Amino acid sequence: QVQLVESGGGLVQAGGSLRLSCAASGSIFSINSMRWFREAPGKQRDLVAAITSGGGTDYADSVKGRFTISRDNAKNTVYLQMSSLKPEDTAVYYCNADVVRINGYEYRYWGQGTQVTVSS
Repeated sequence: QVQLVESGGGLVQAGGSLRLSCAASGSIFSINSMRWFREAPGKQRDLVAAITSGGGTDYADSVKGRFTISRDNAKNTVYLQMSSLKPEDTAVYYCNADVVRINGYEYRYWGQGTQVTVSS
């Protein structure tokens, strides 16, 4: 089995910064794309940022210039550096990853989520 474990969430004032981490473990051969989503109360889960195995990145317009996604392939970990945080960034943040398992098949896995709260 494969697990994704997020960490780094918390309470921060507007204008502050947080760094989220998501580590994958288990029967992993390789990982293709990794992503961060967020879900605010009463809203749908939206894509925040994505990164390919080669390092190509994409961002939601609402976070461009403020958030940076990166990964450490040796550690099977994806990061989300969040700066200039706004109250509207408050949400549960989830990571997901397209994992190629030892059997050669690709599966998509989700983390359990980590709460980010930005106070005004």
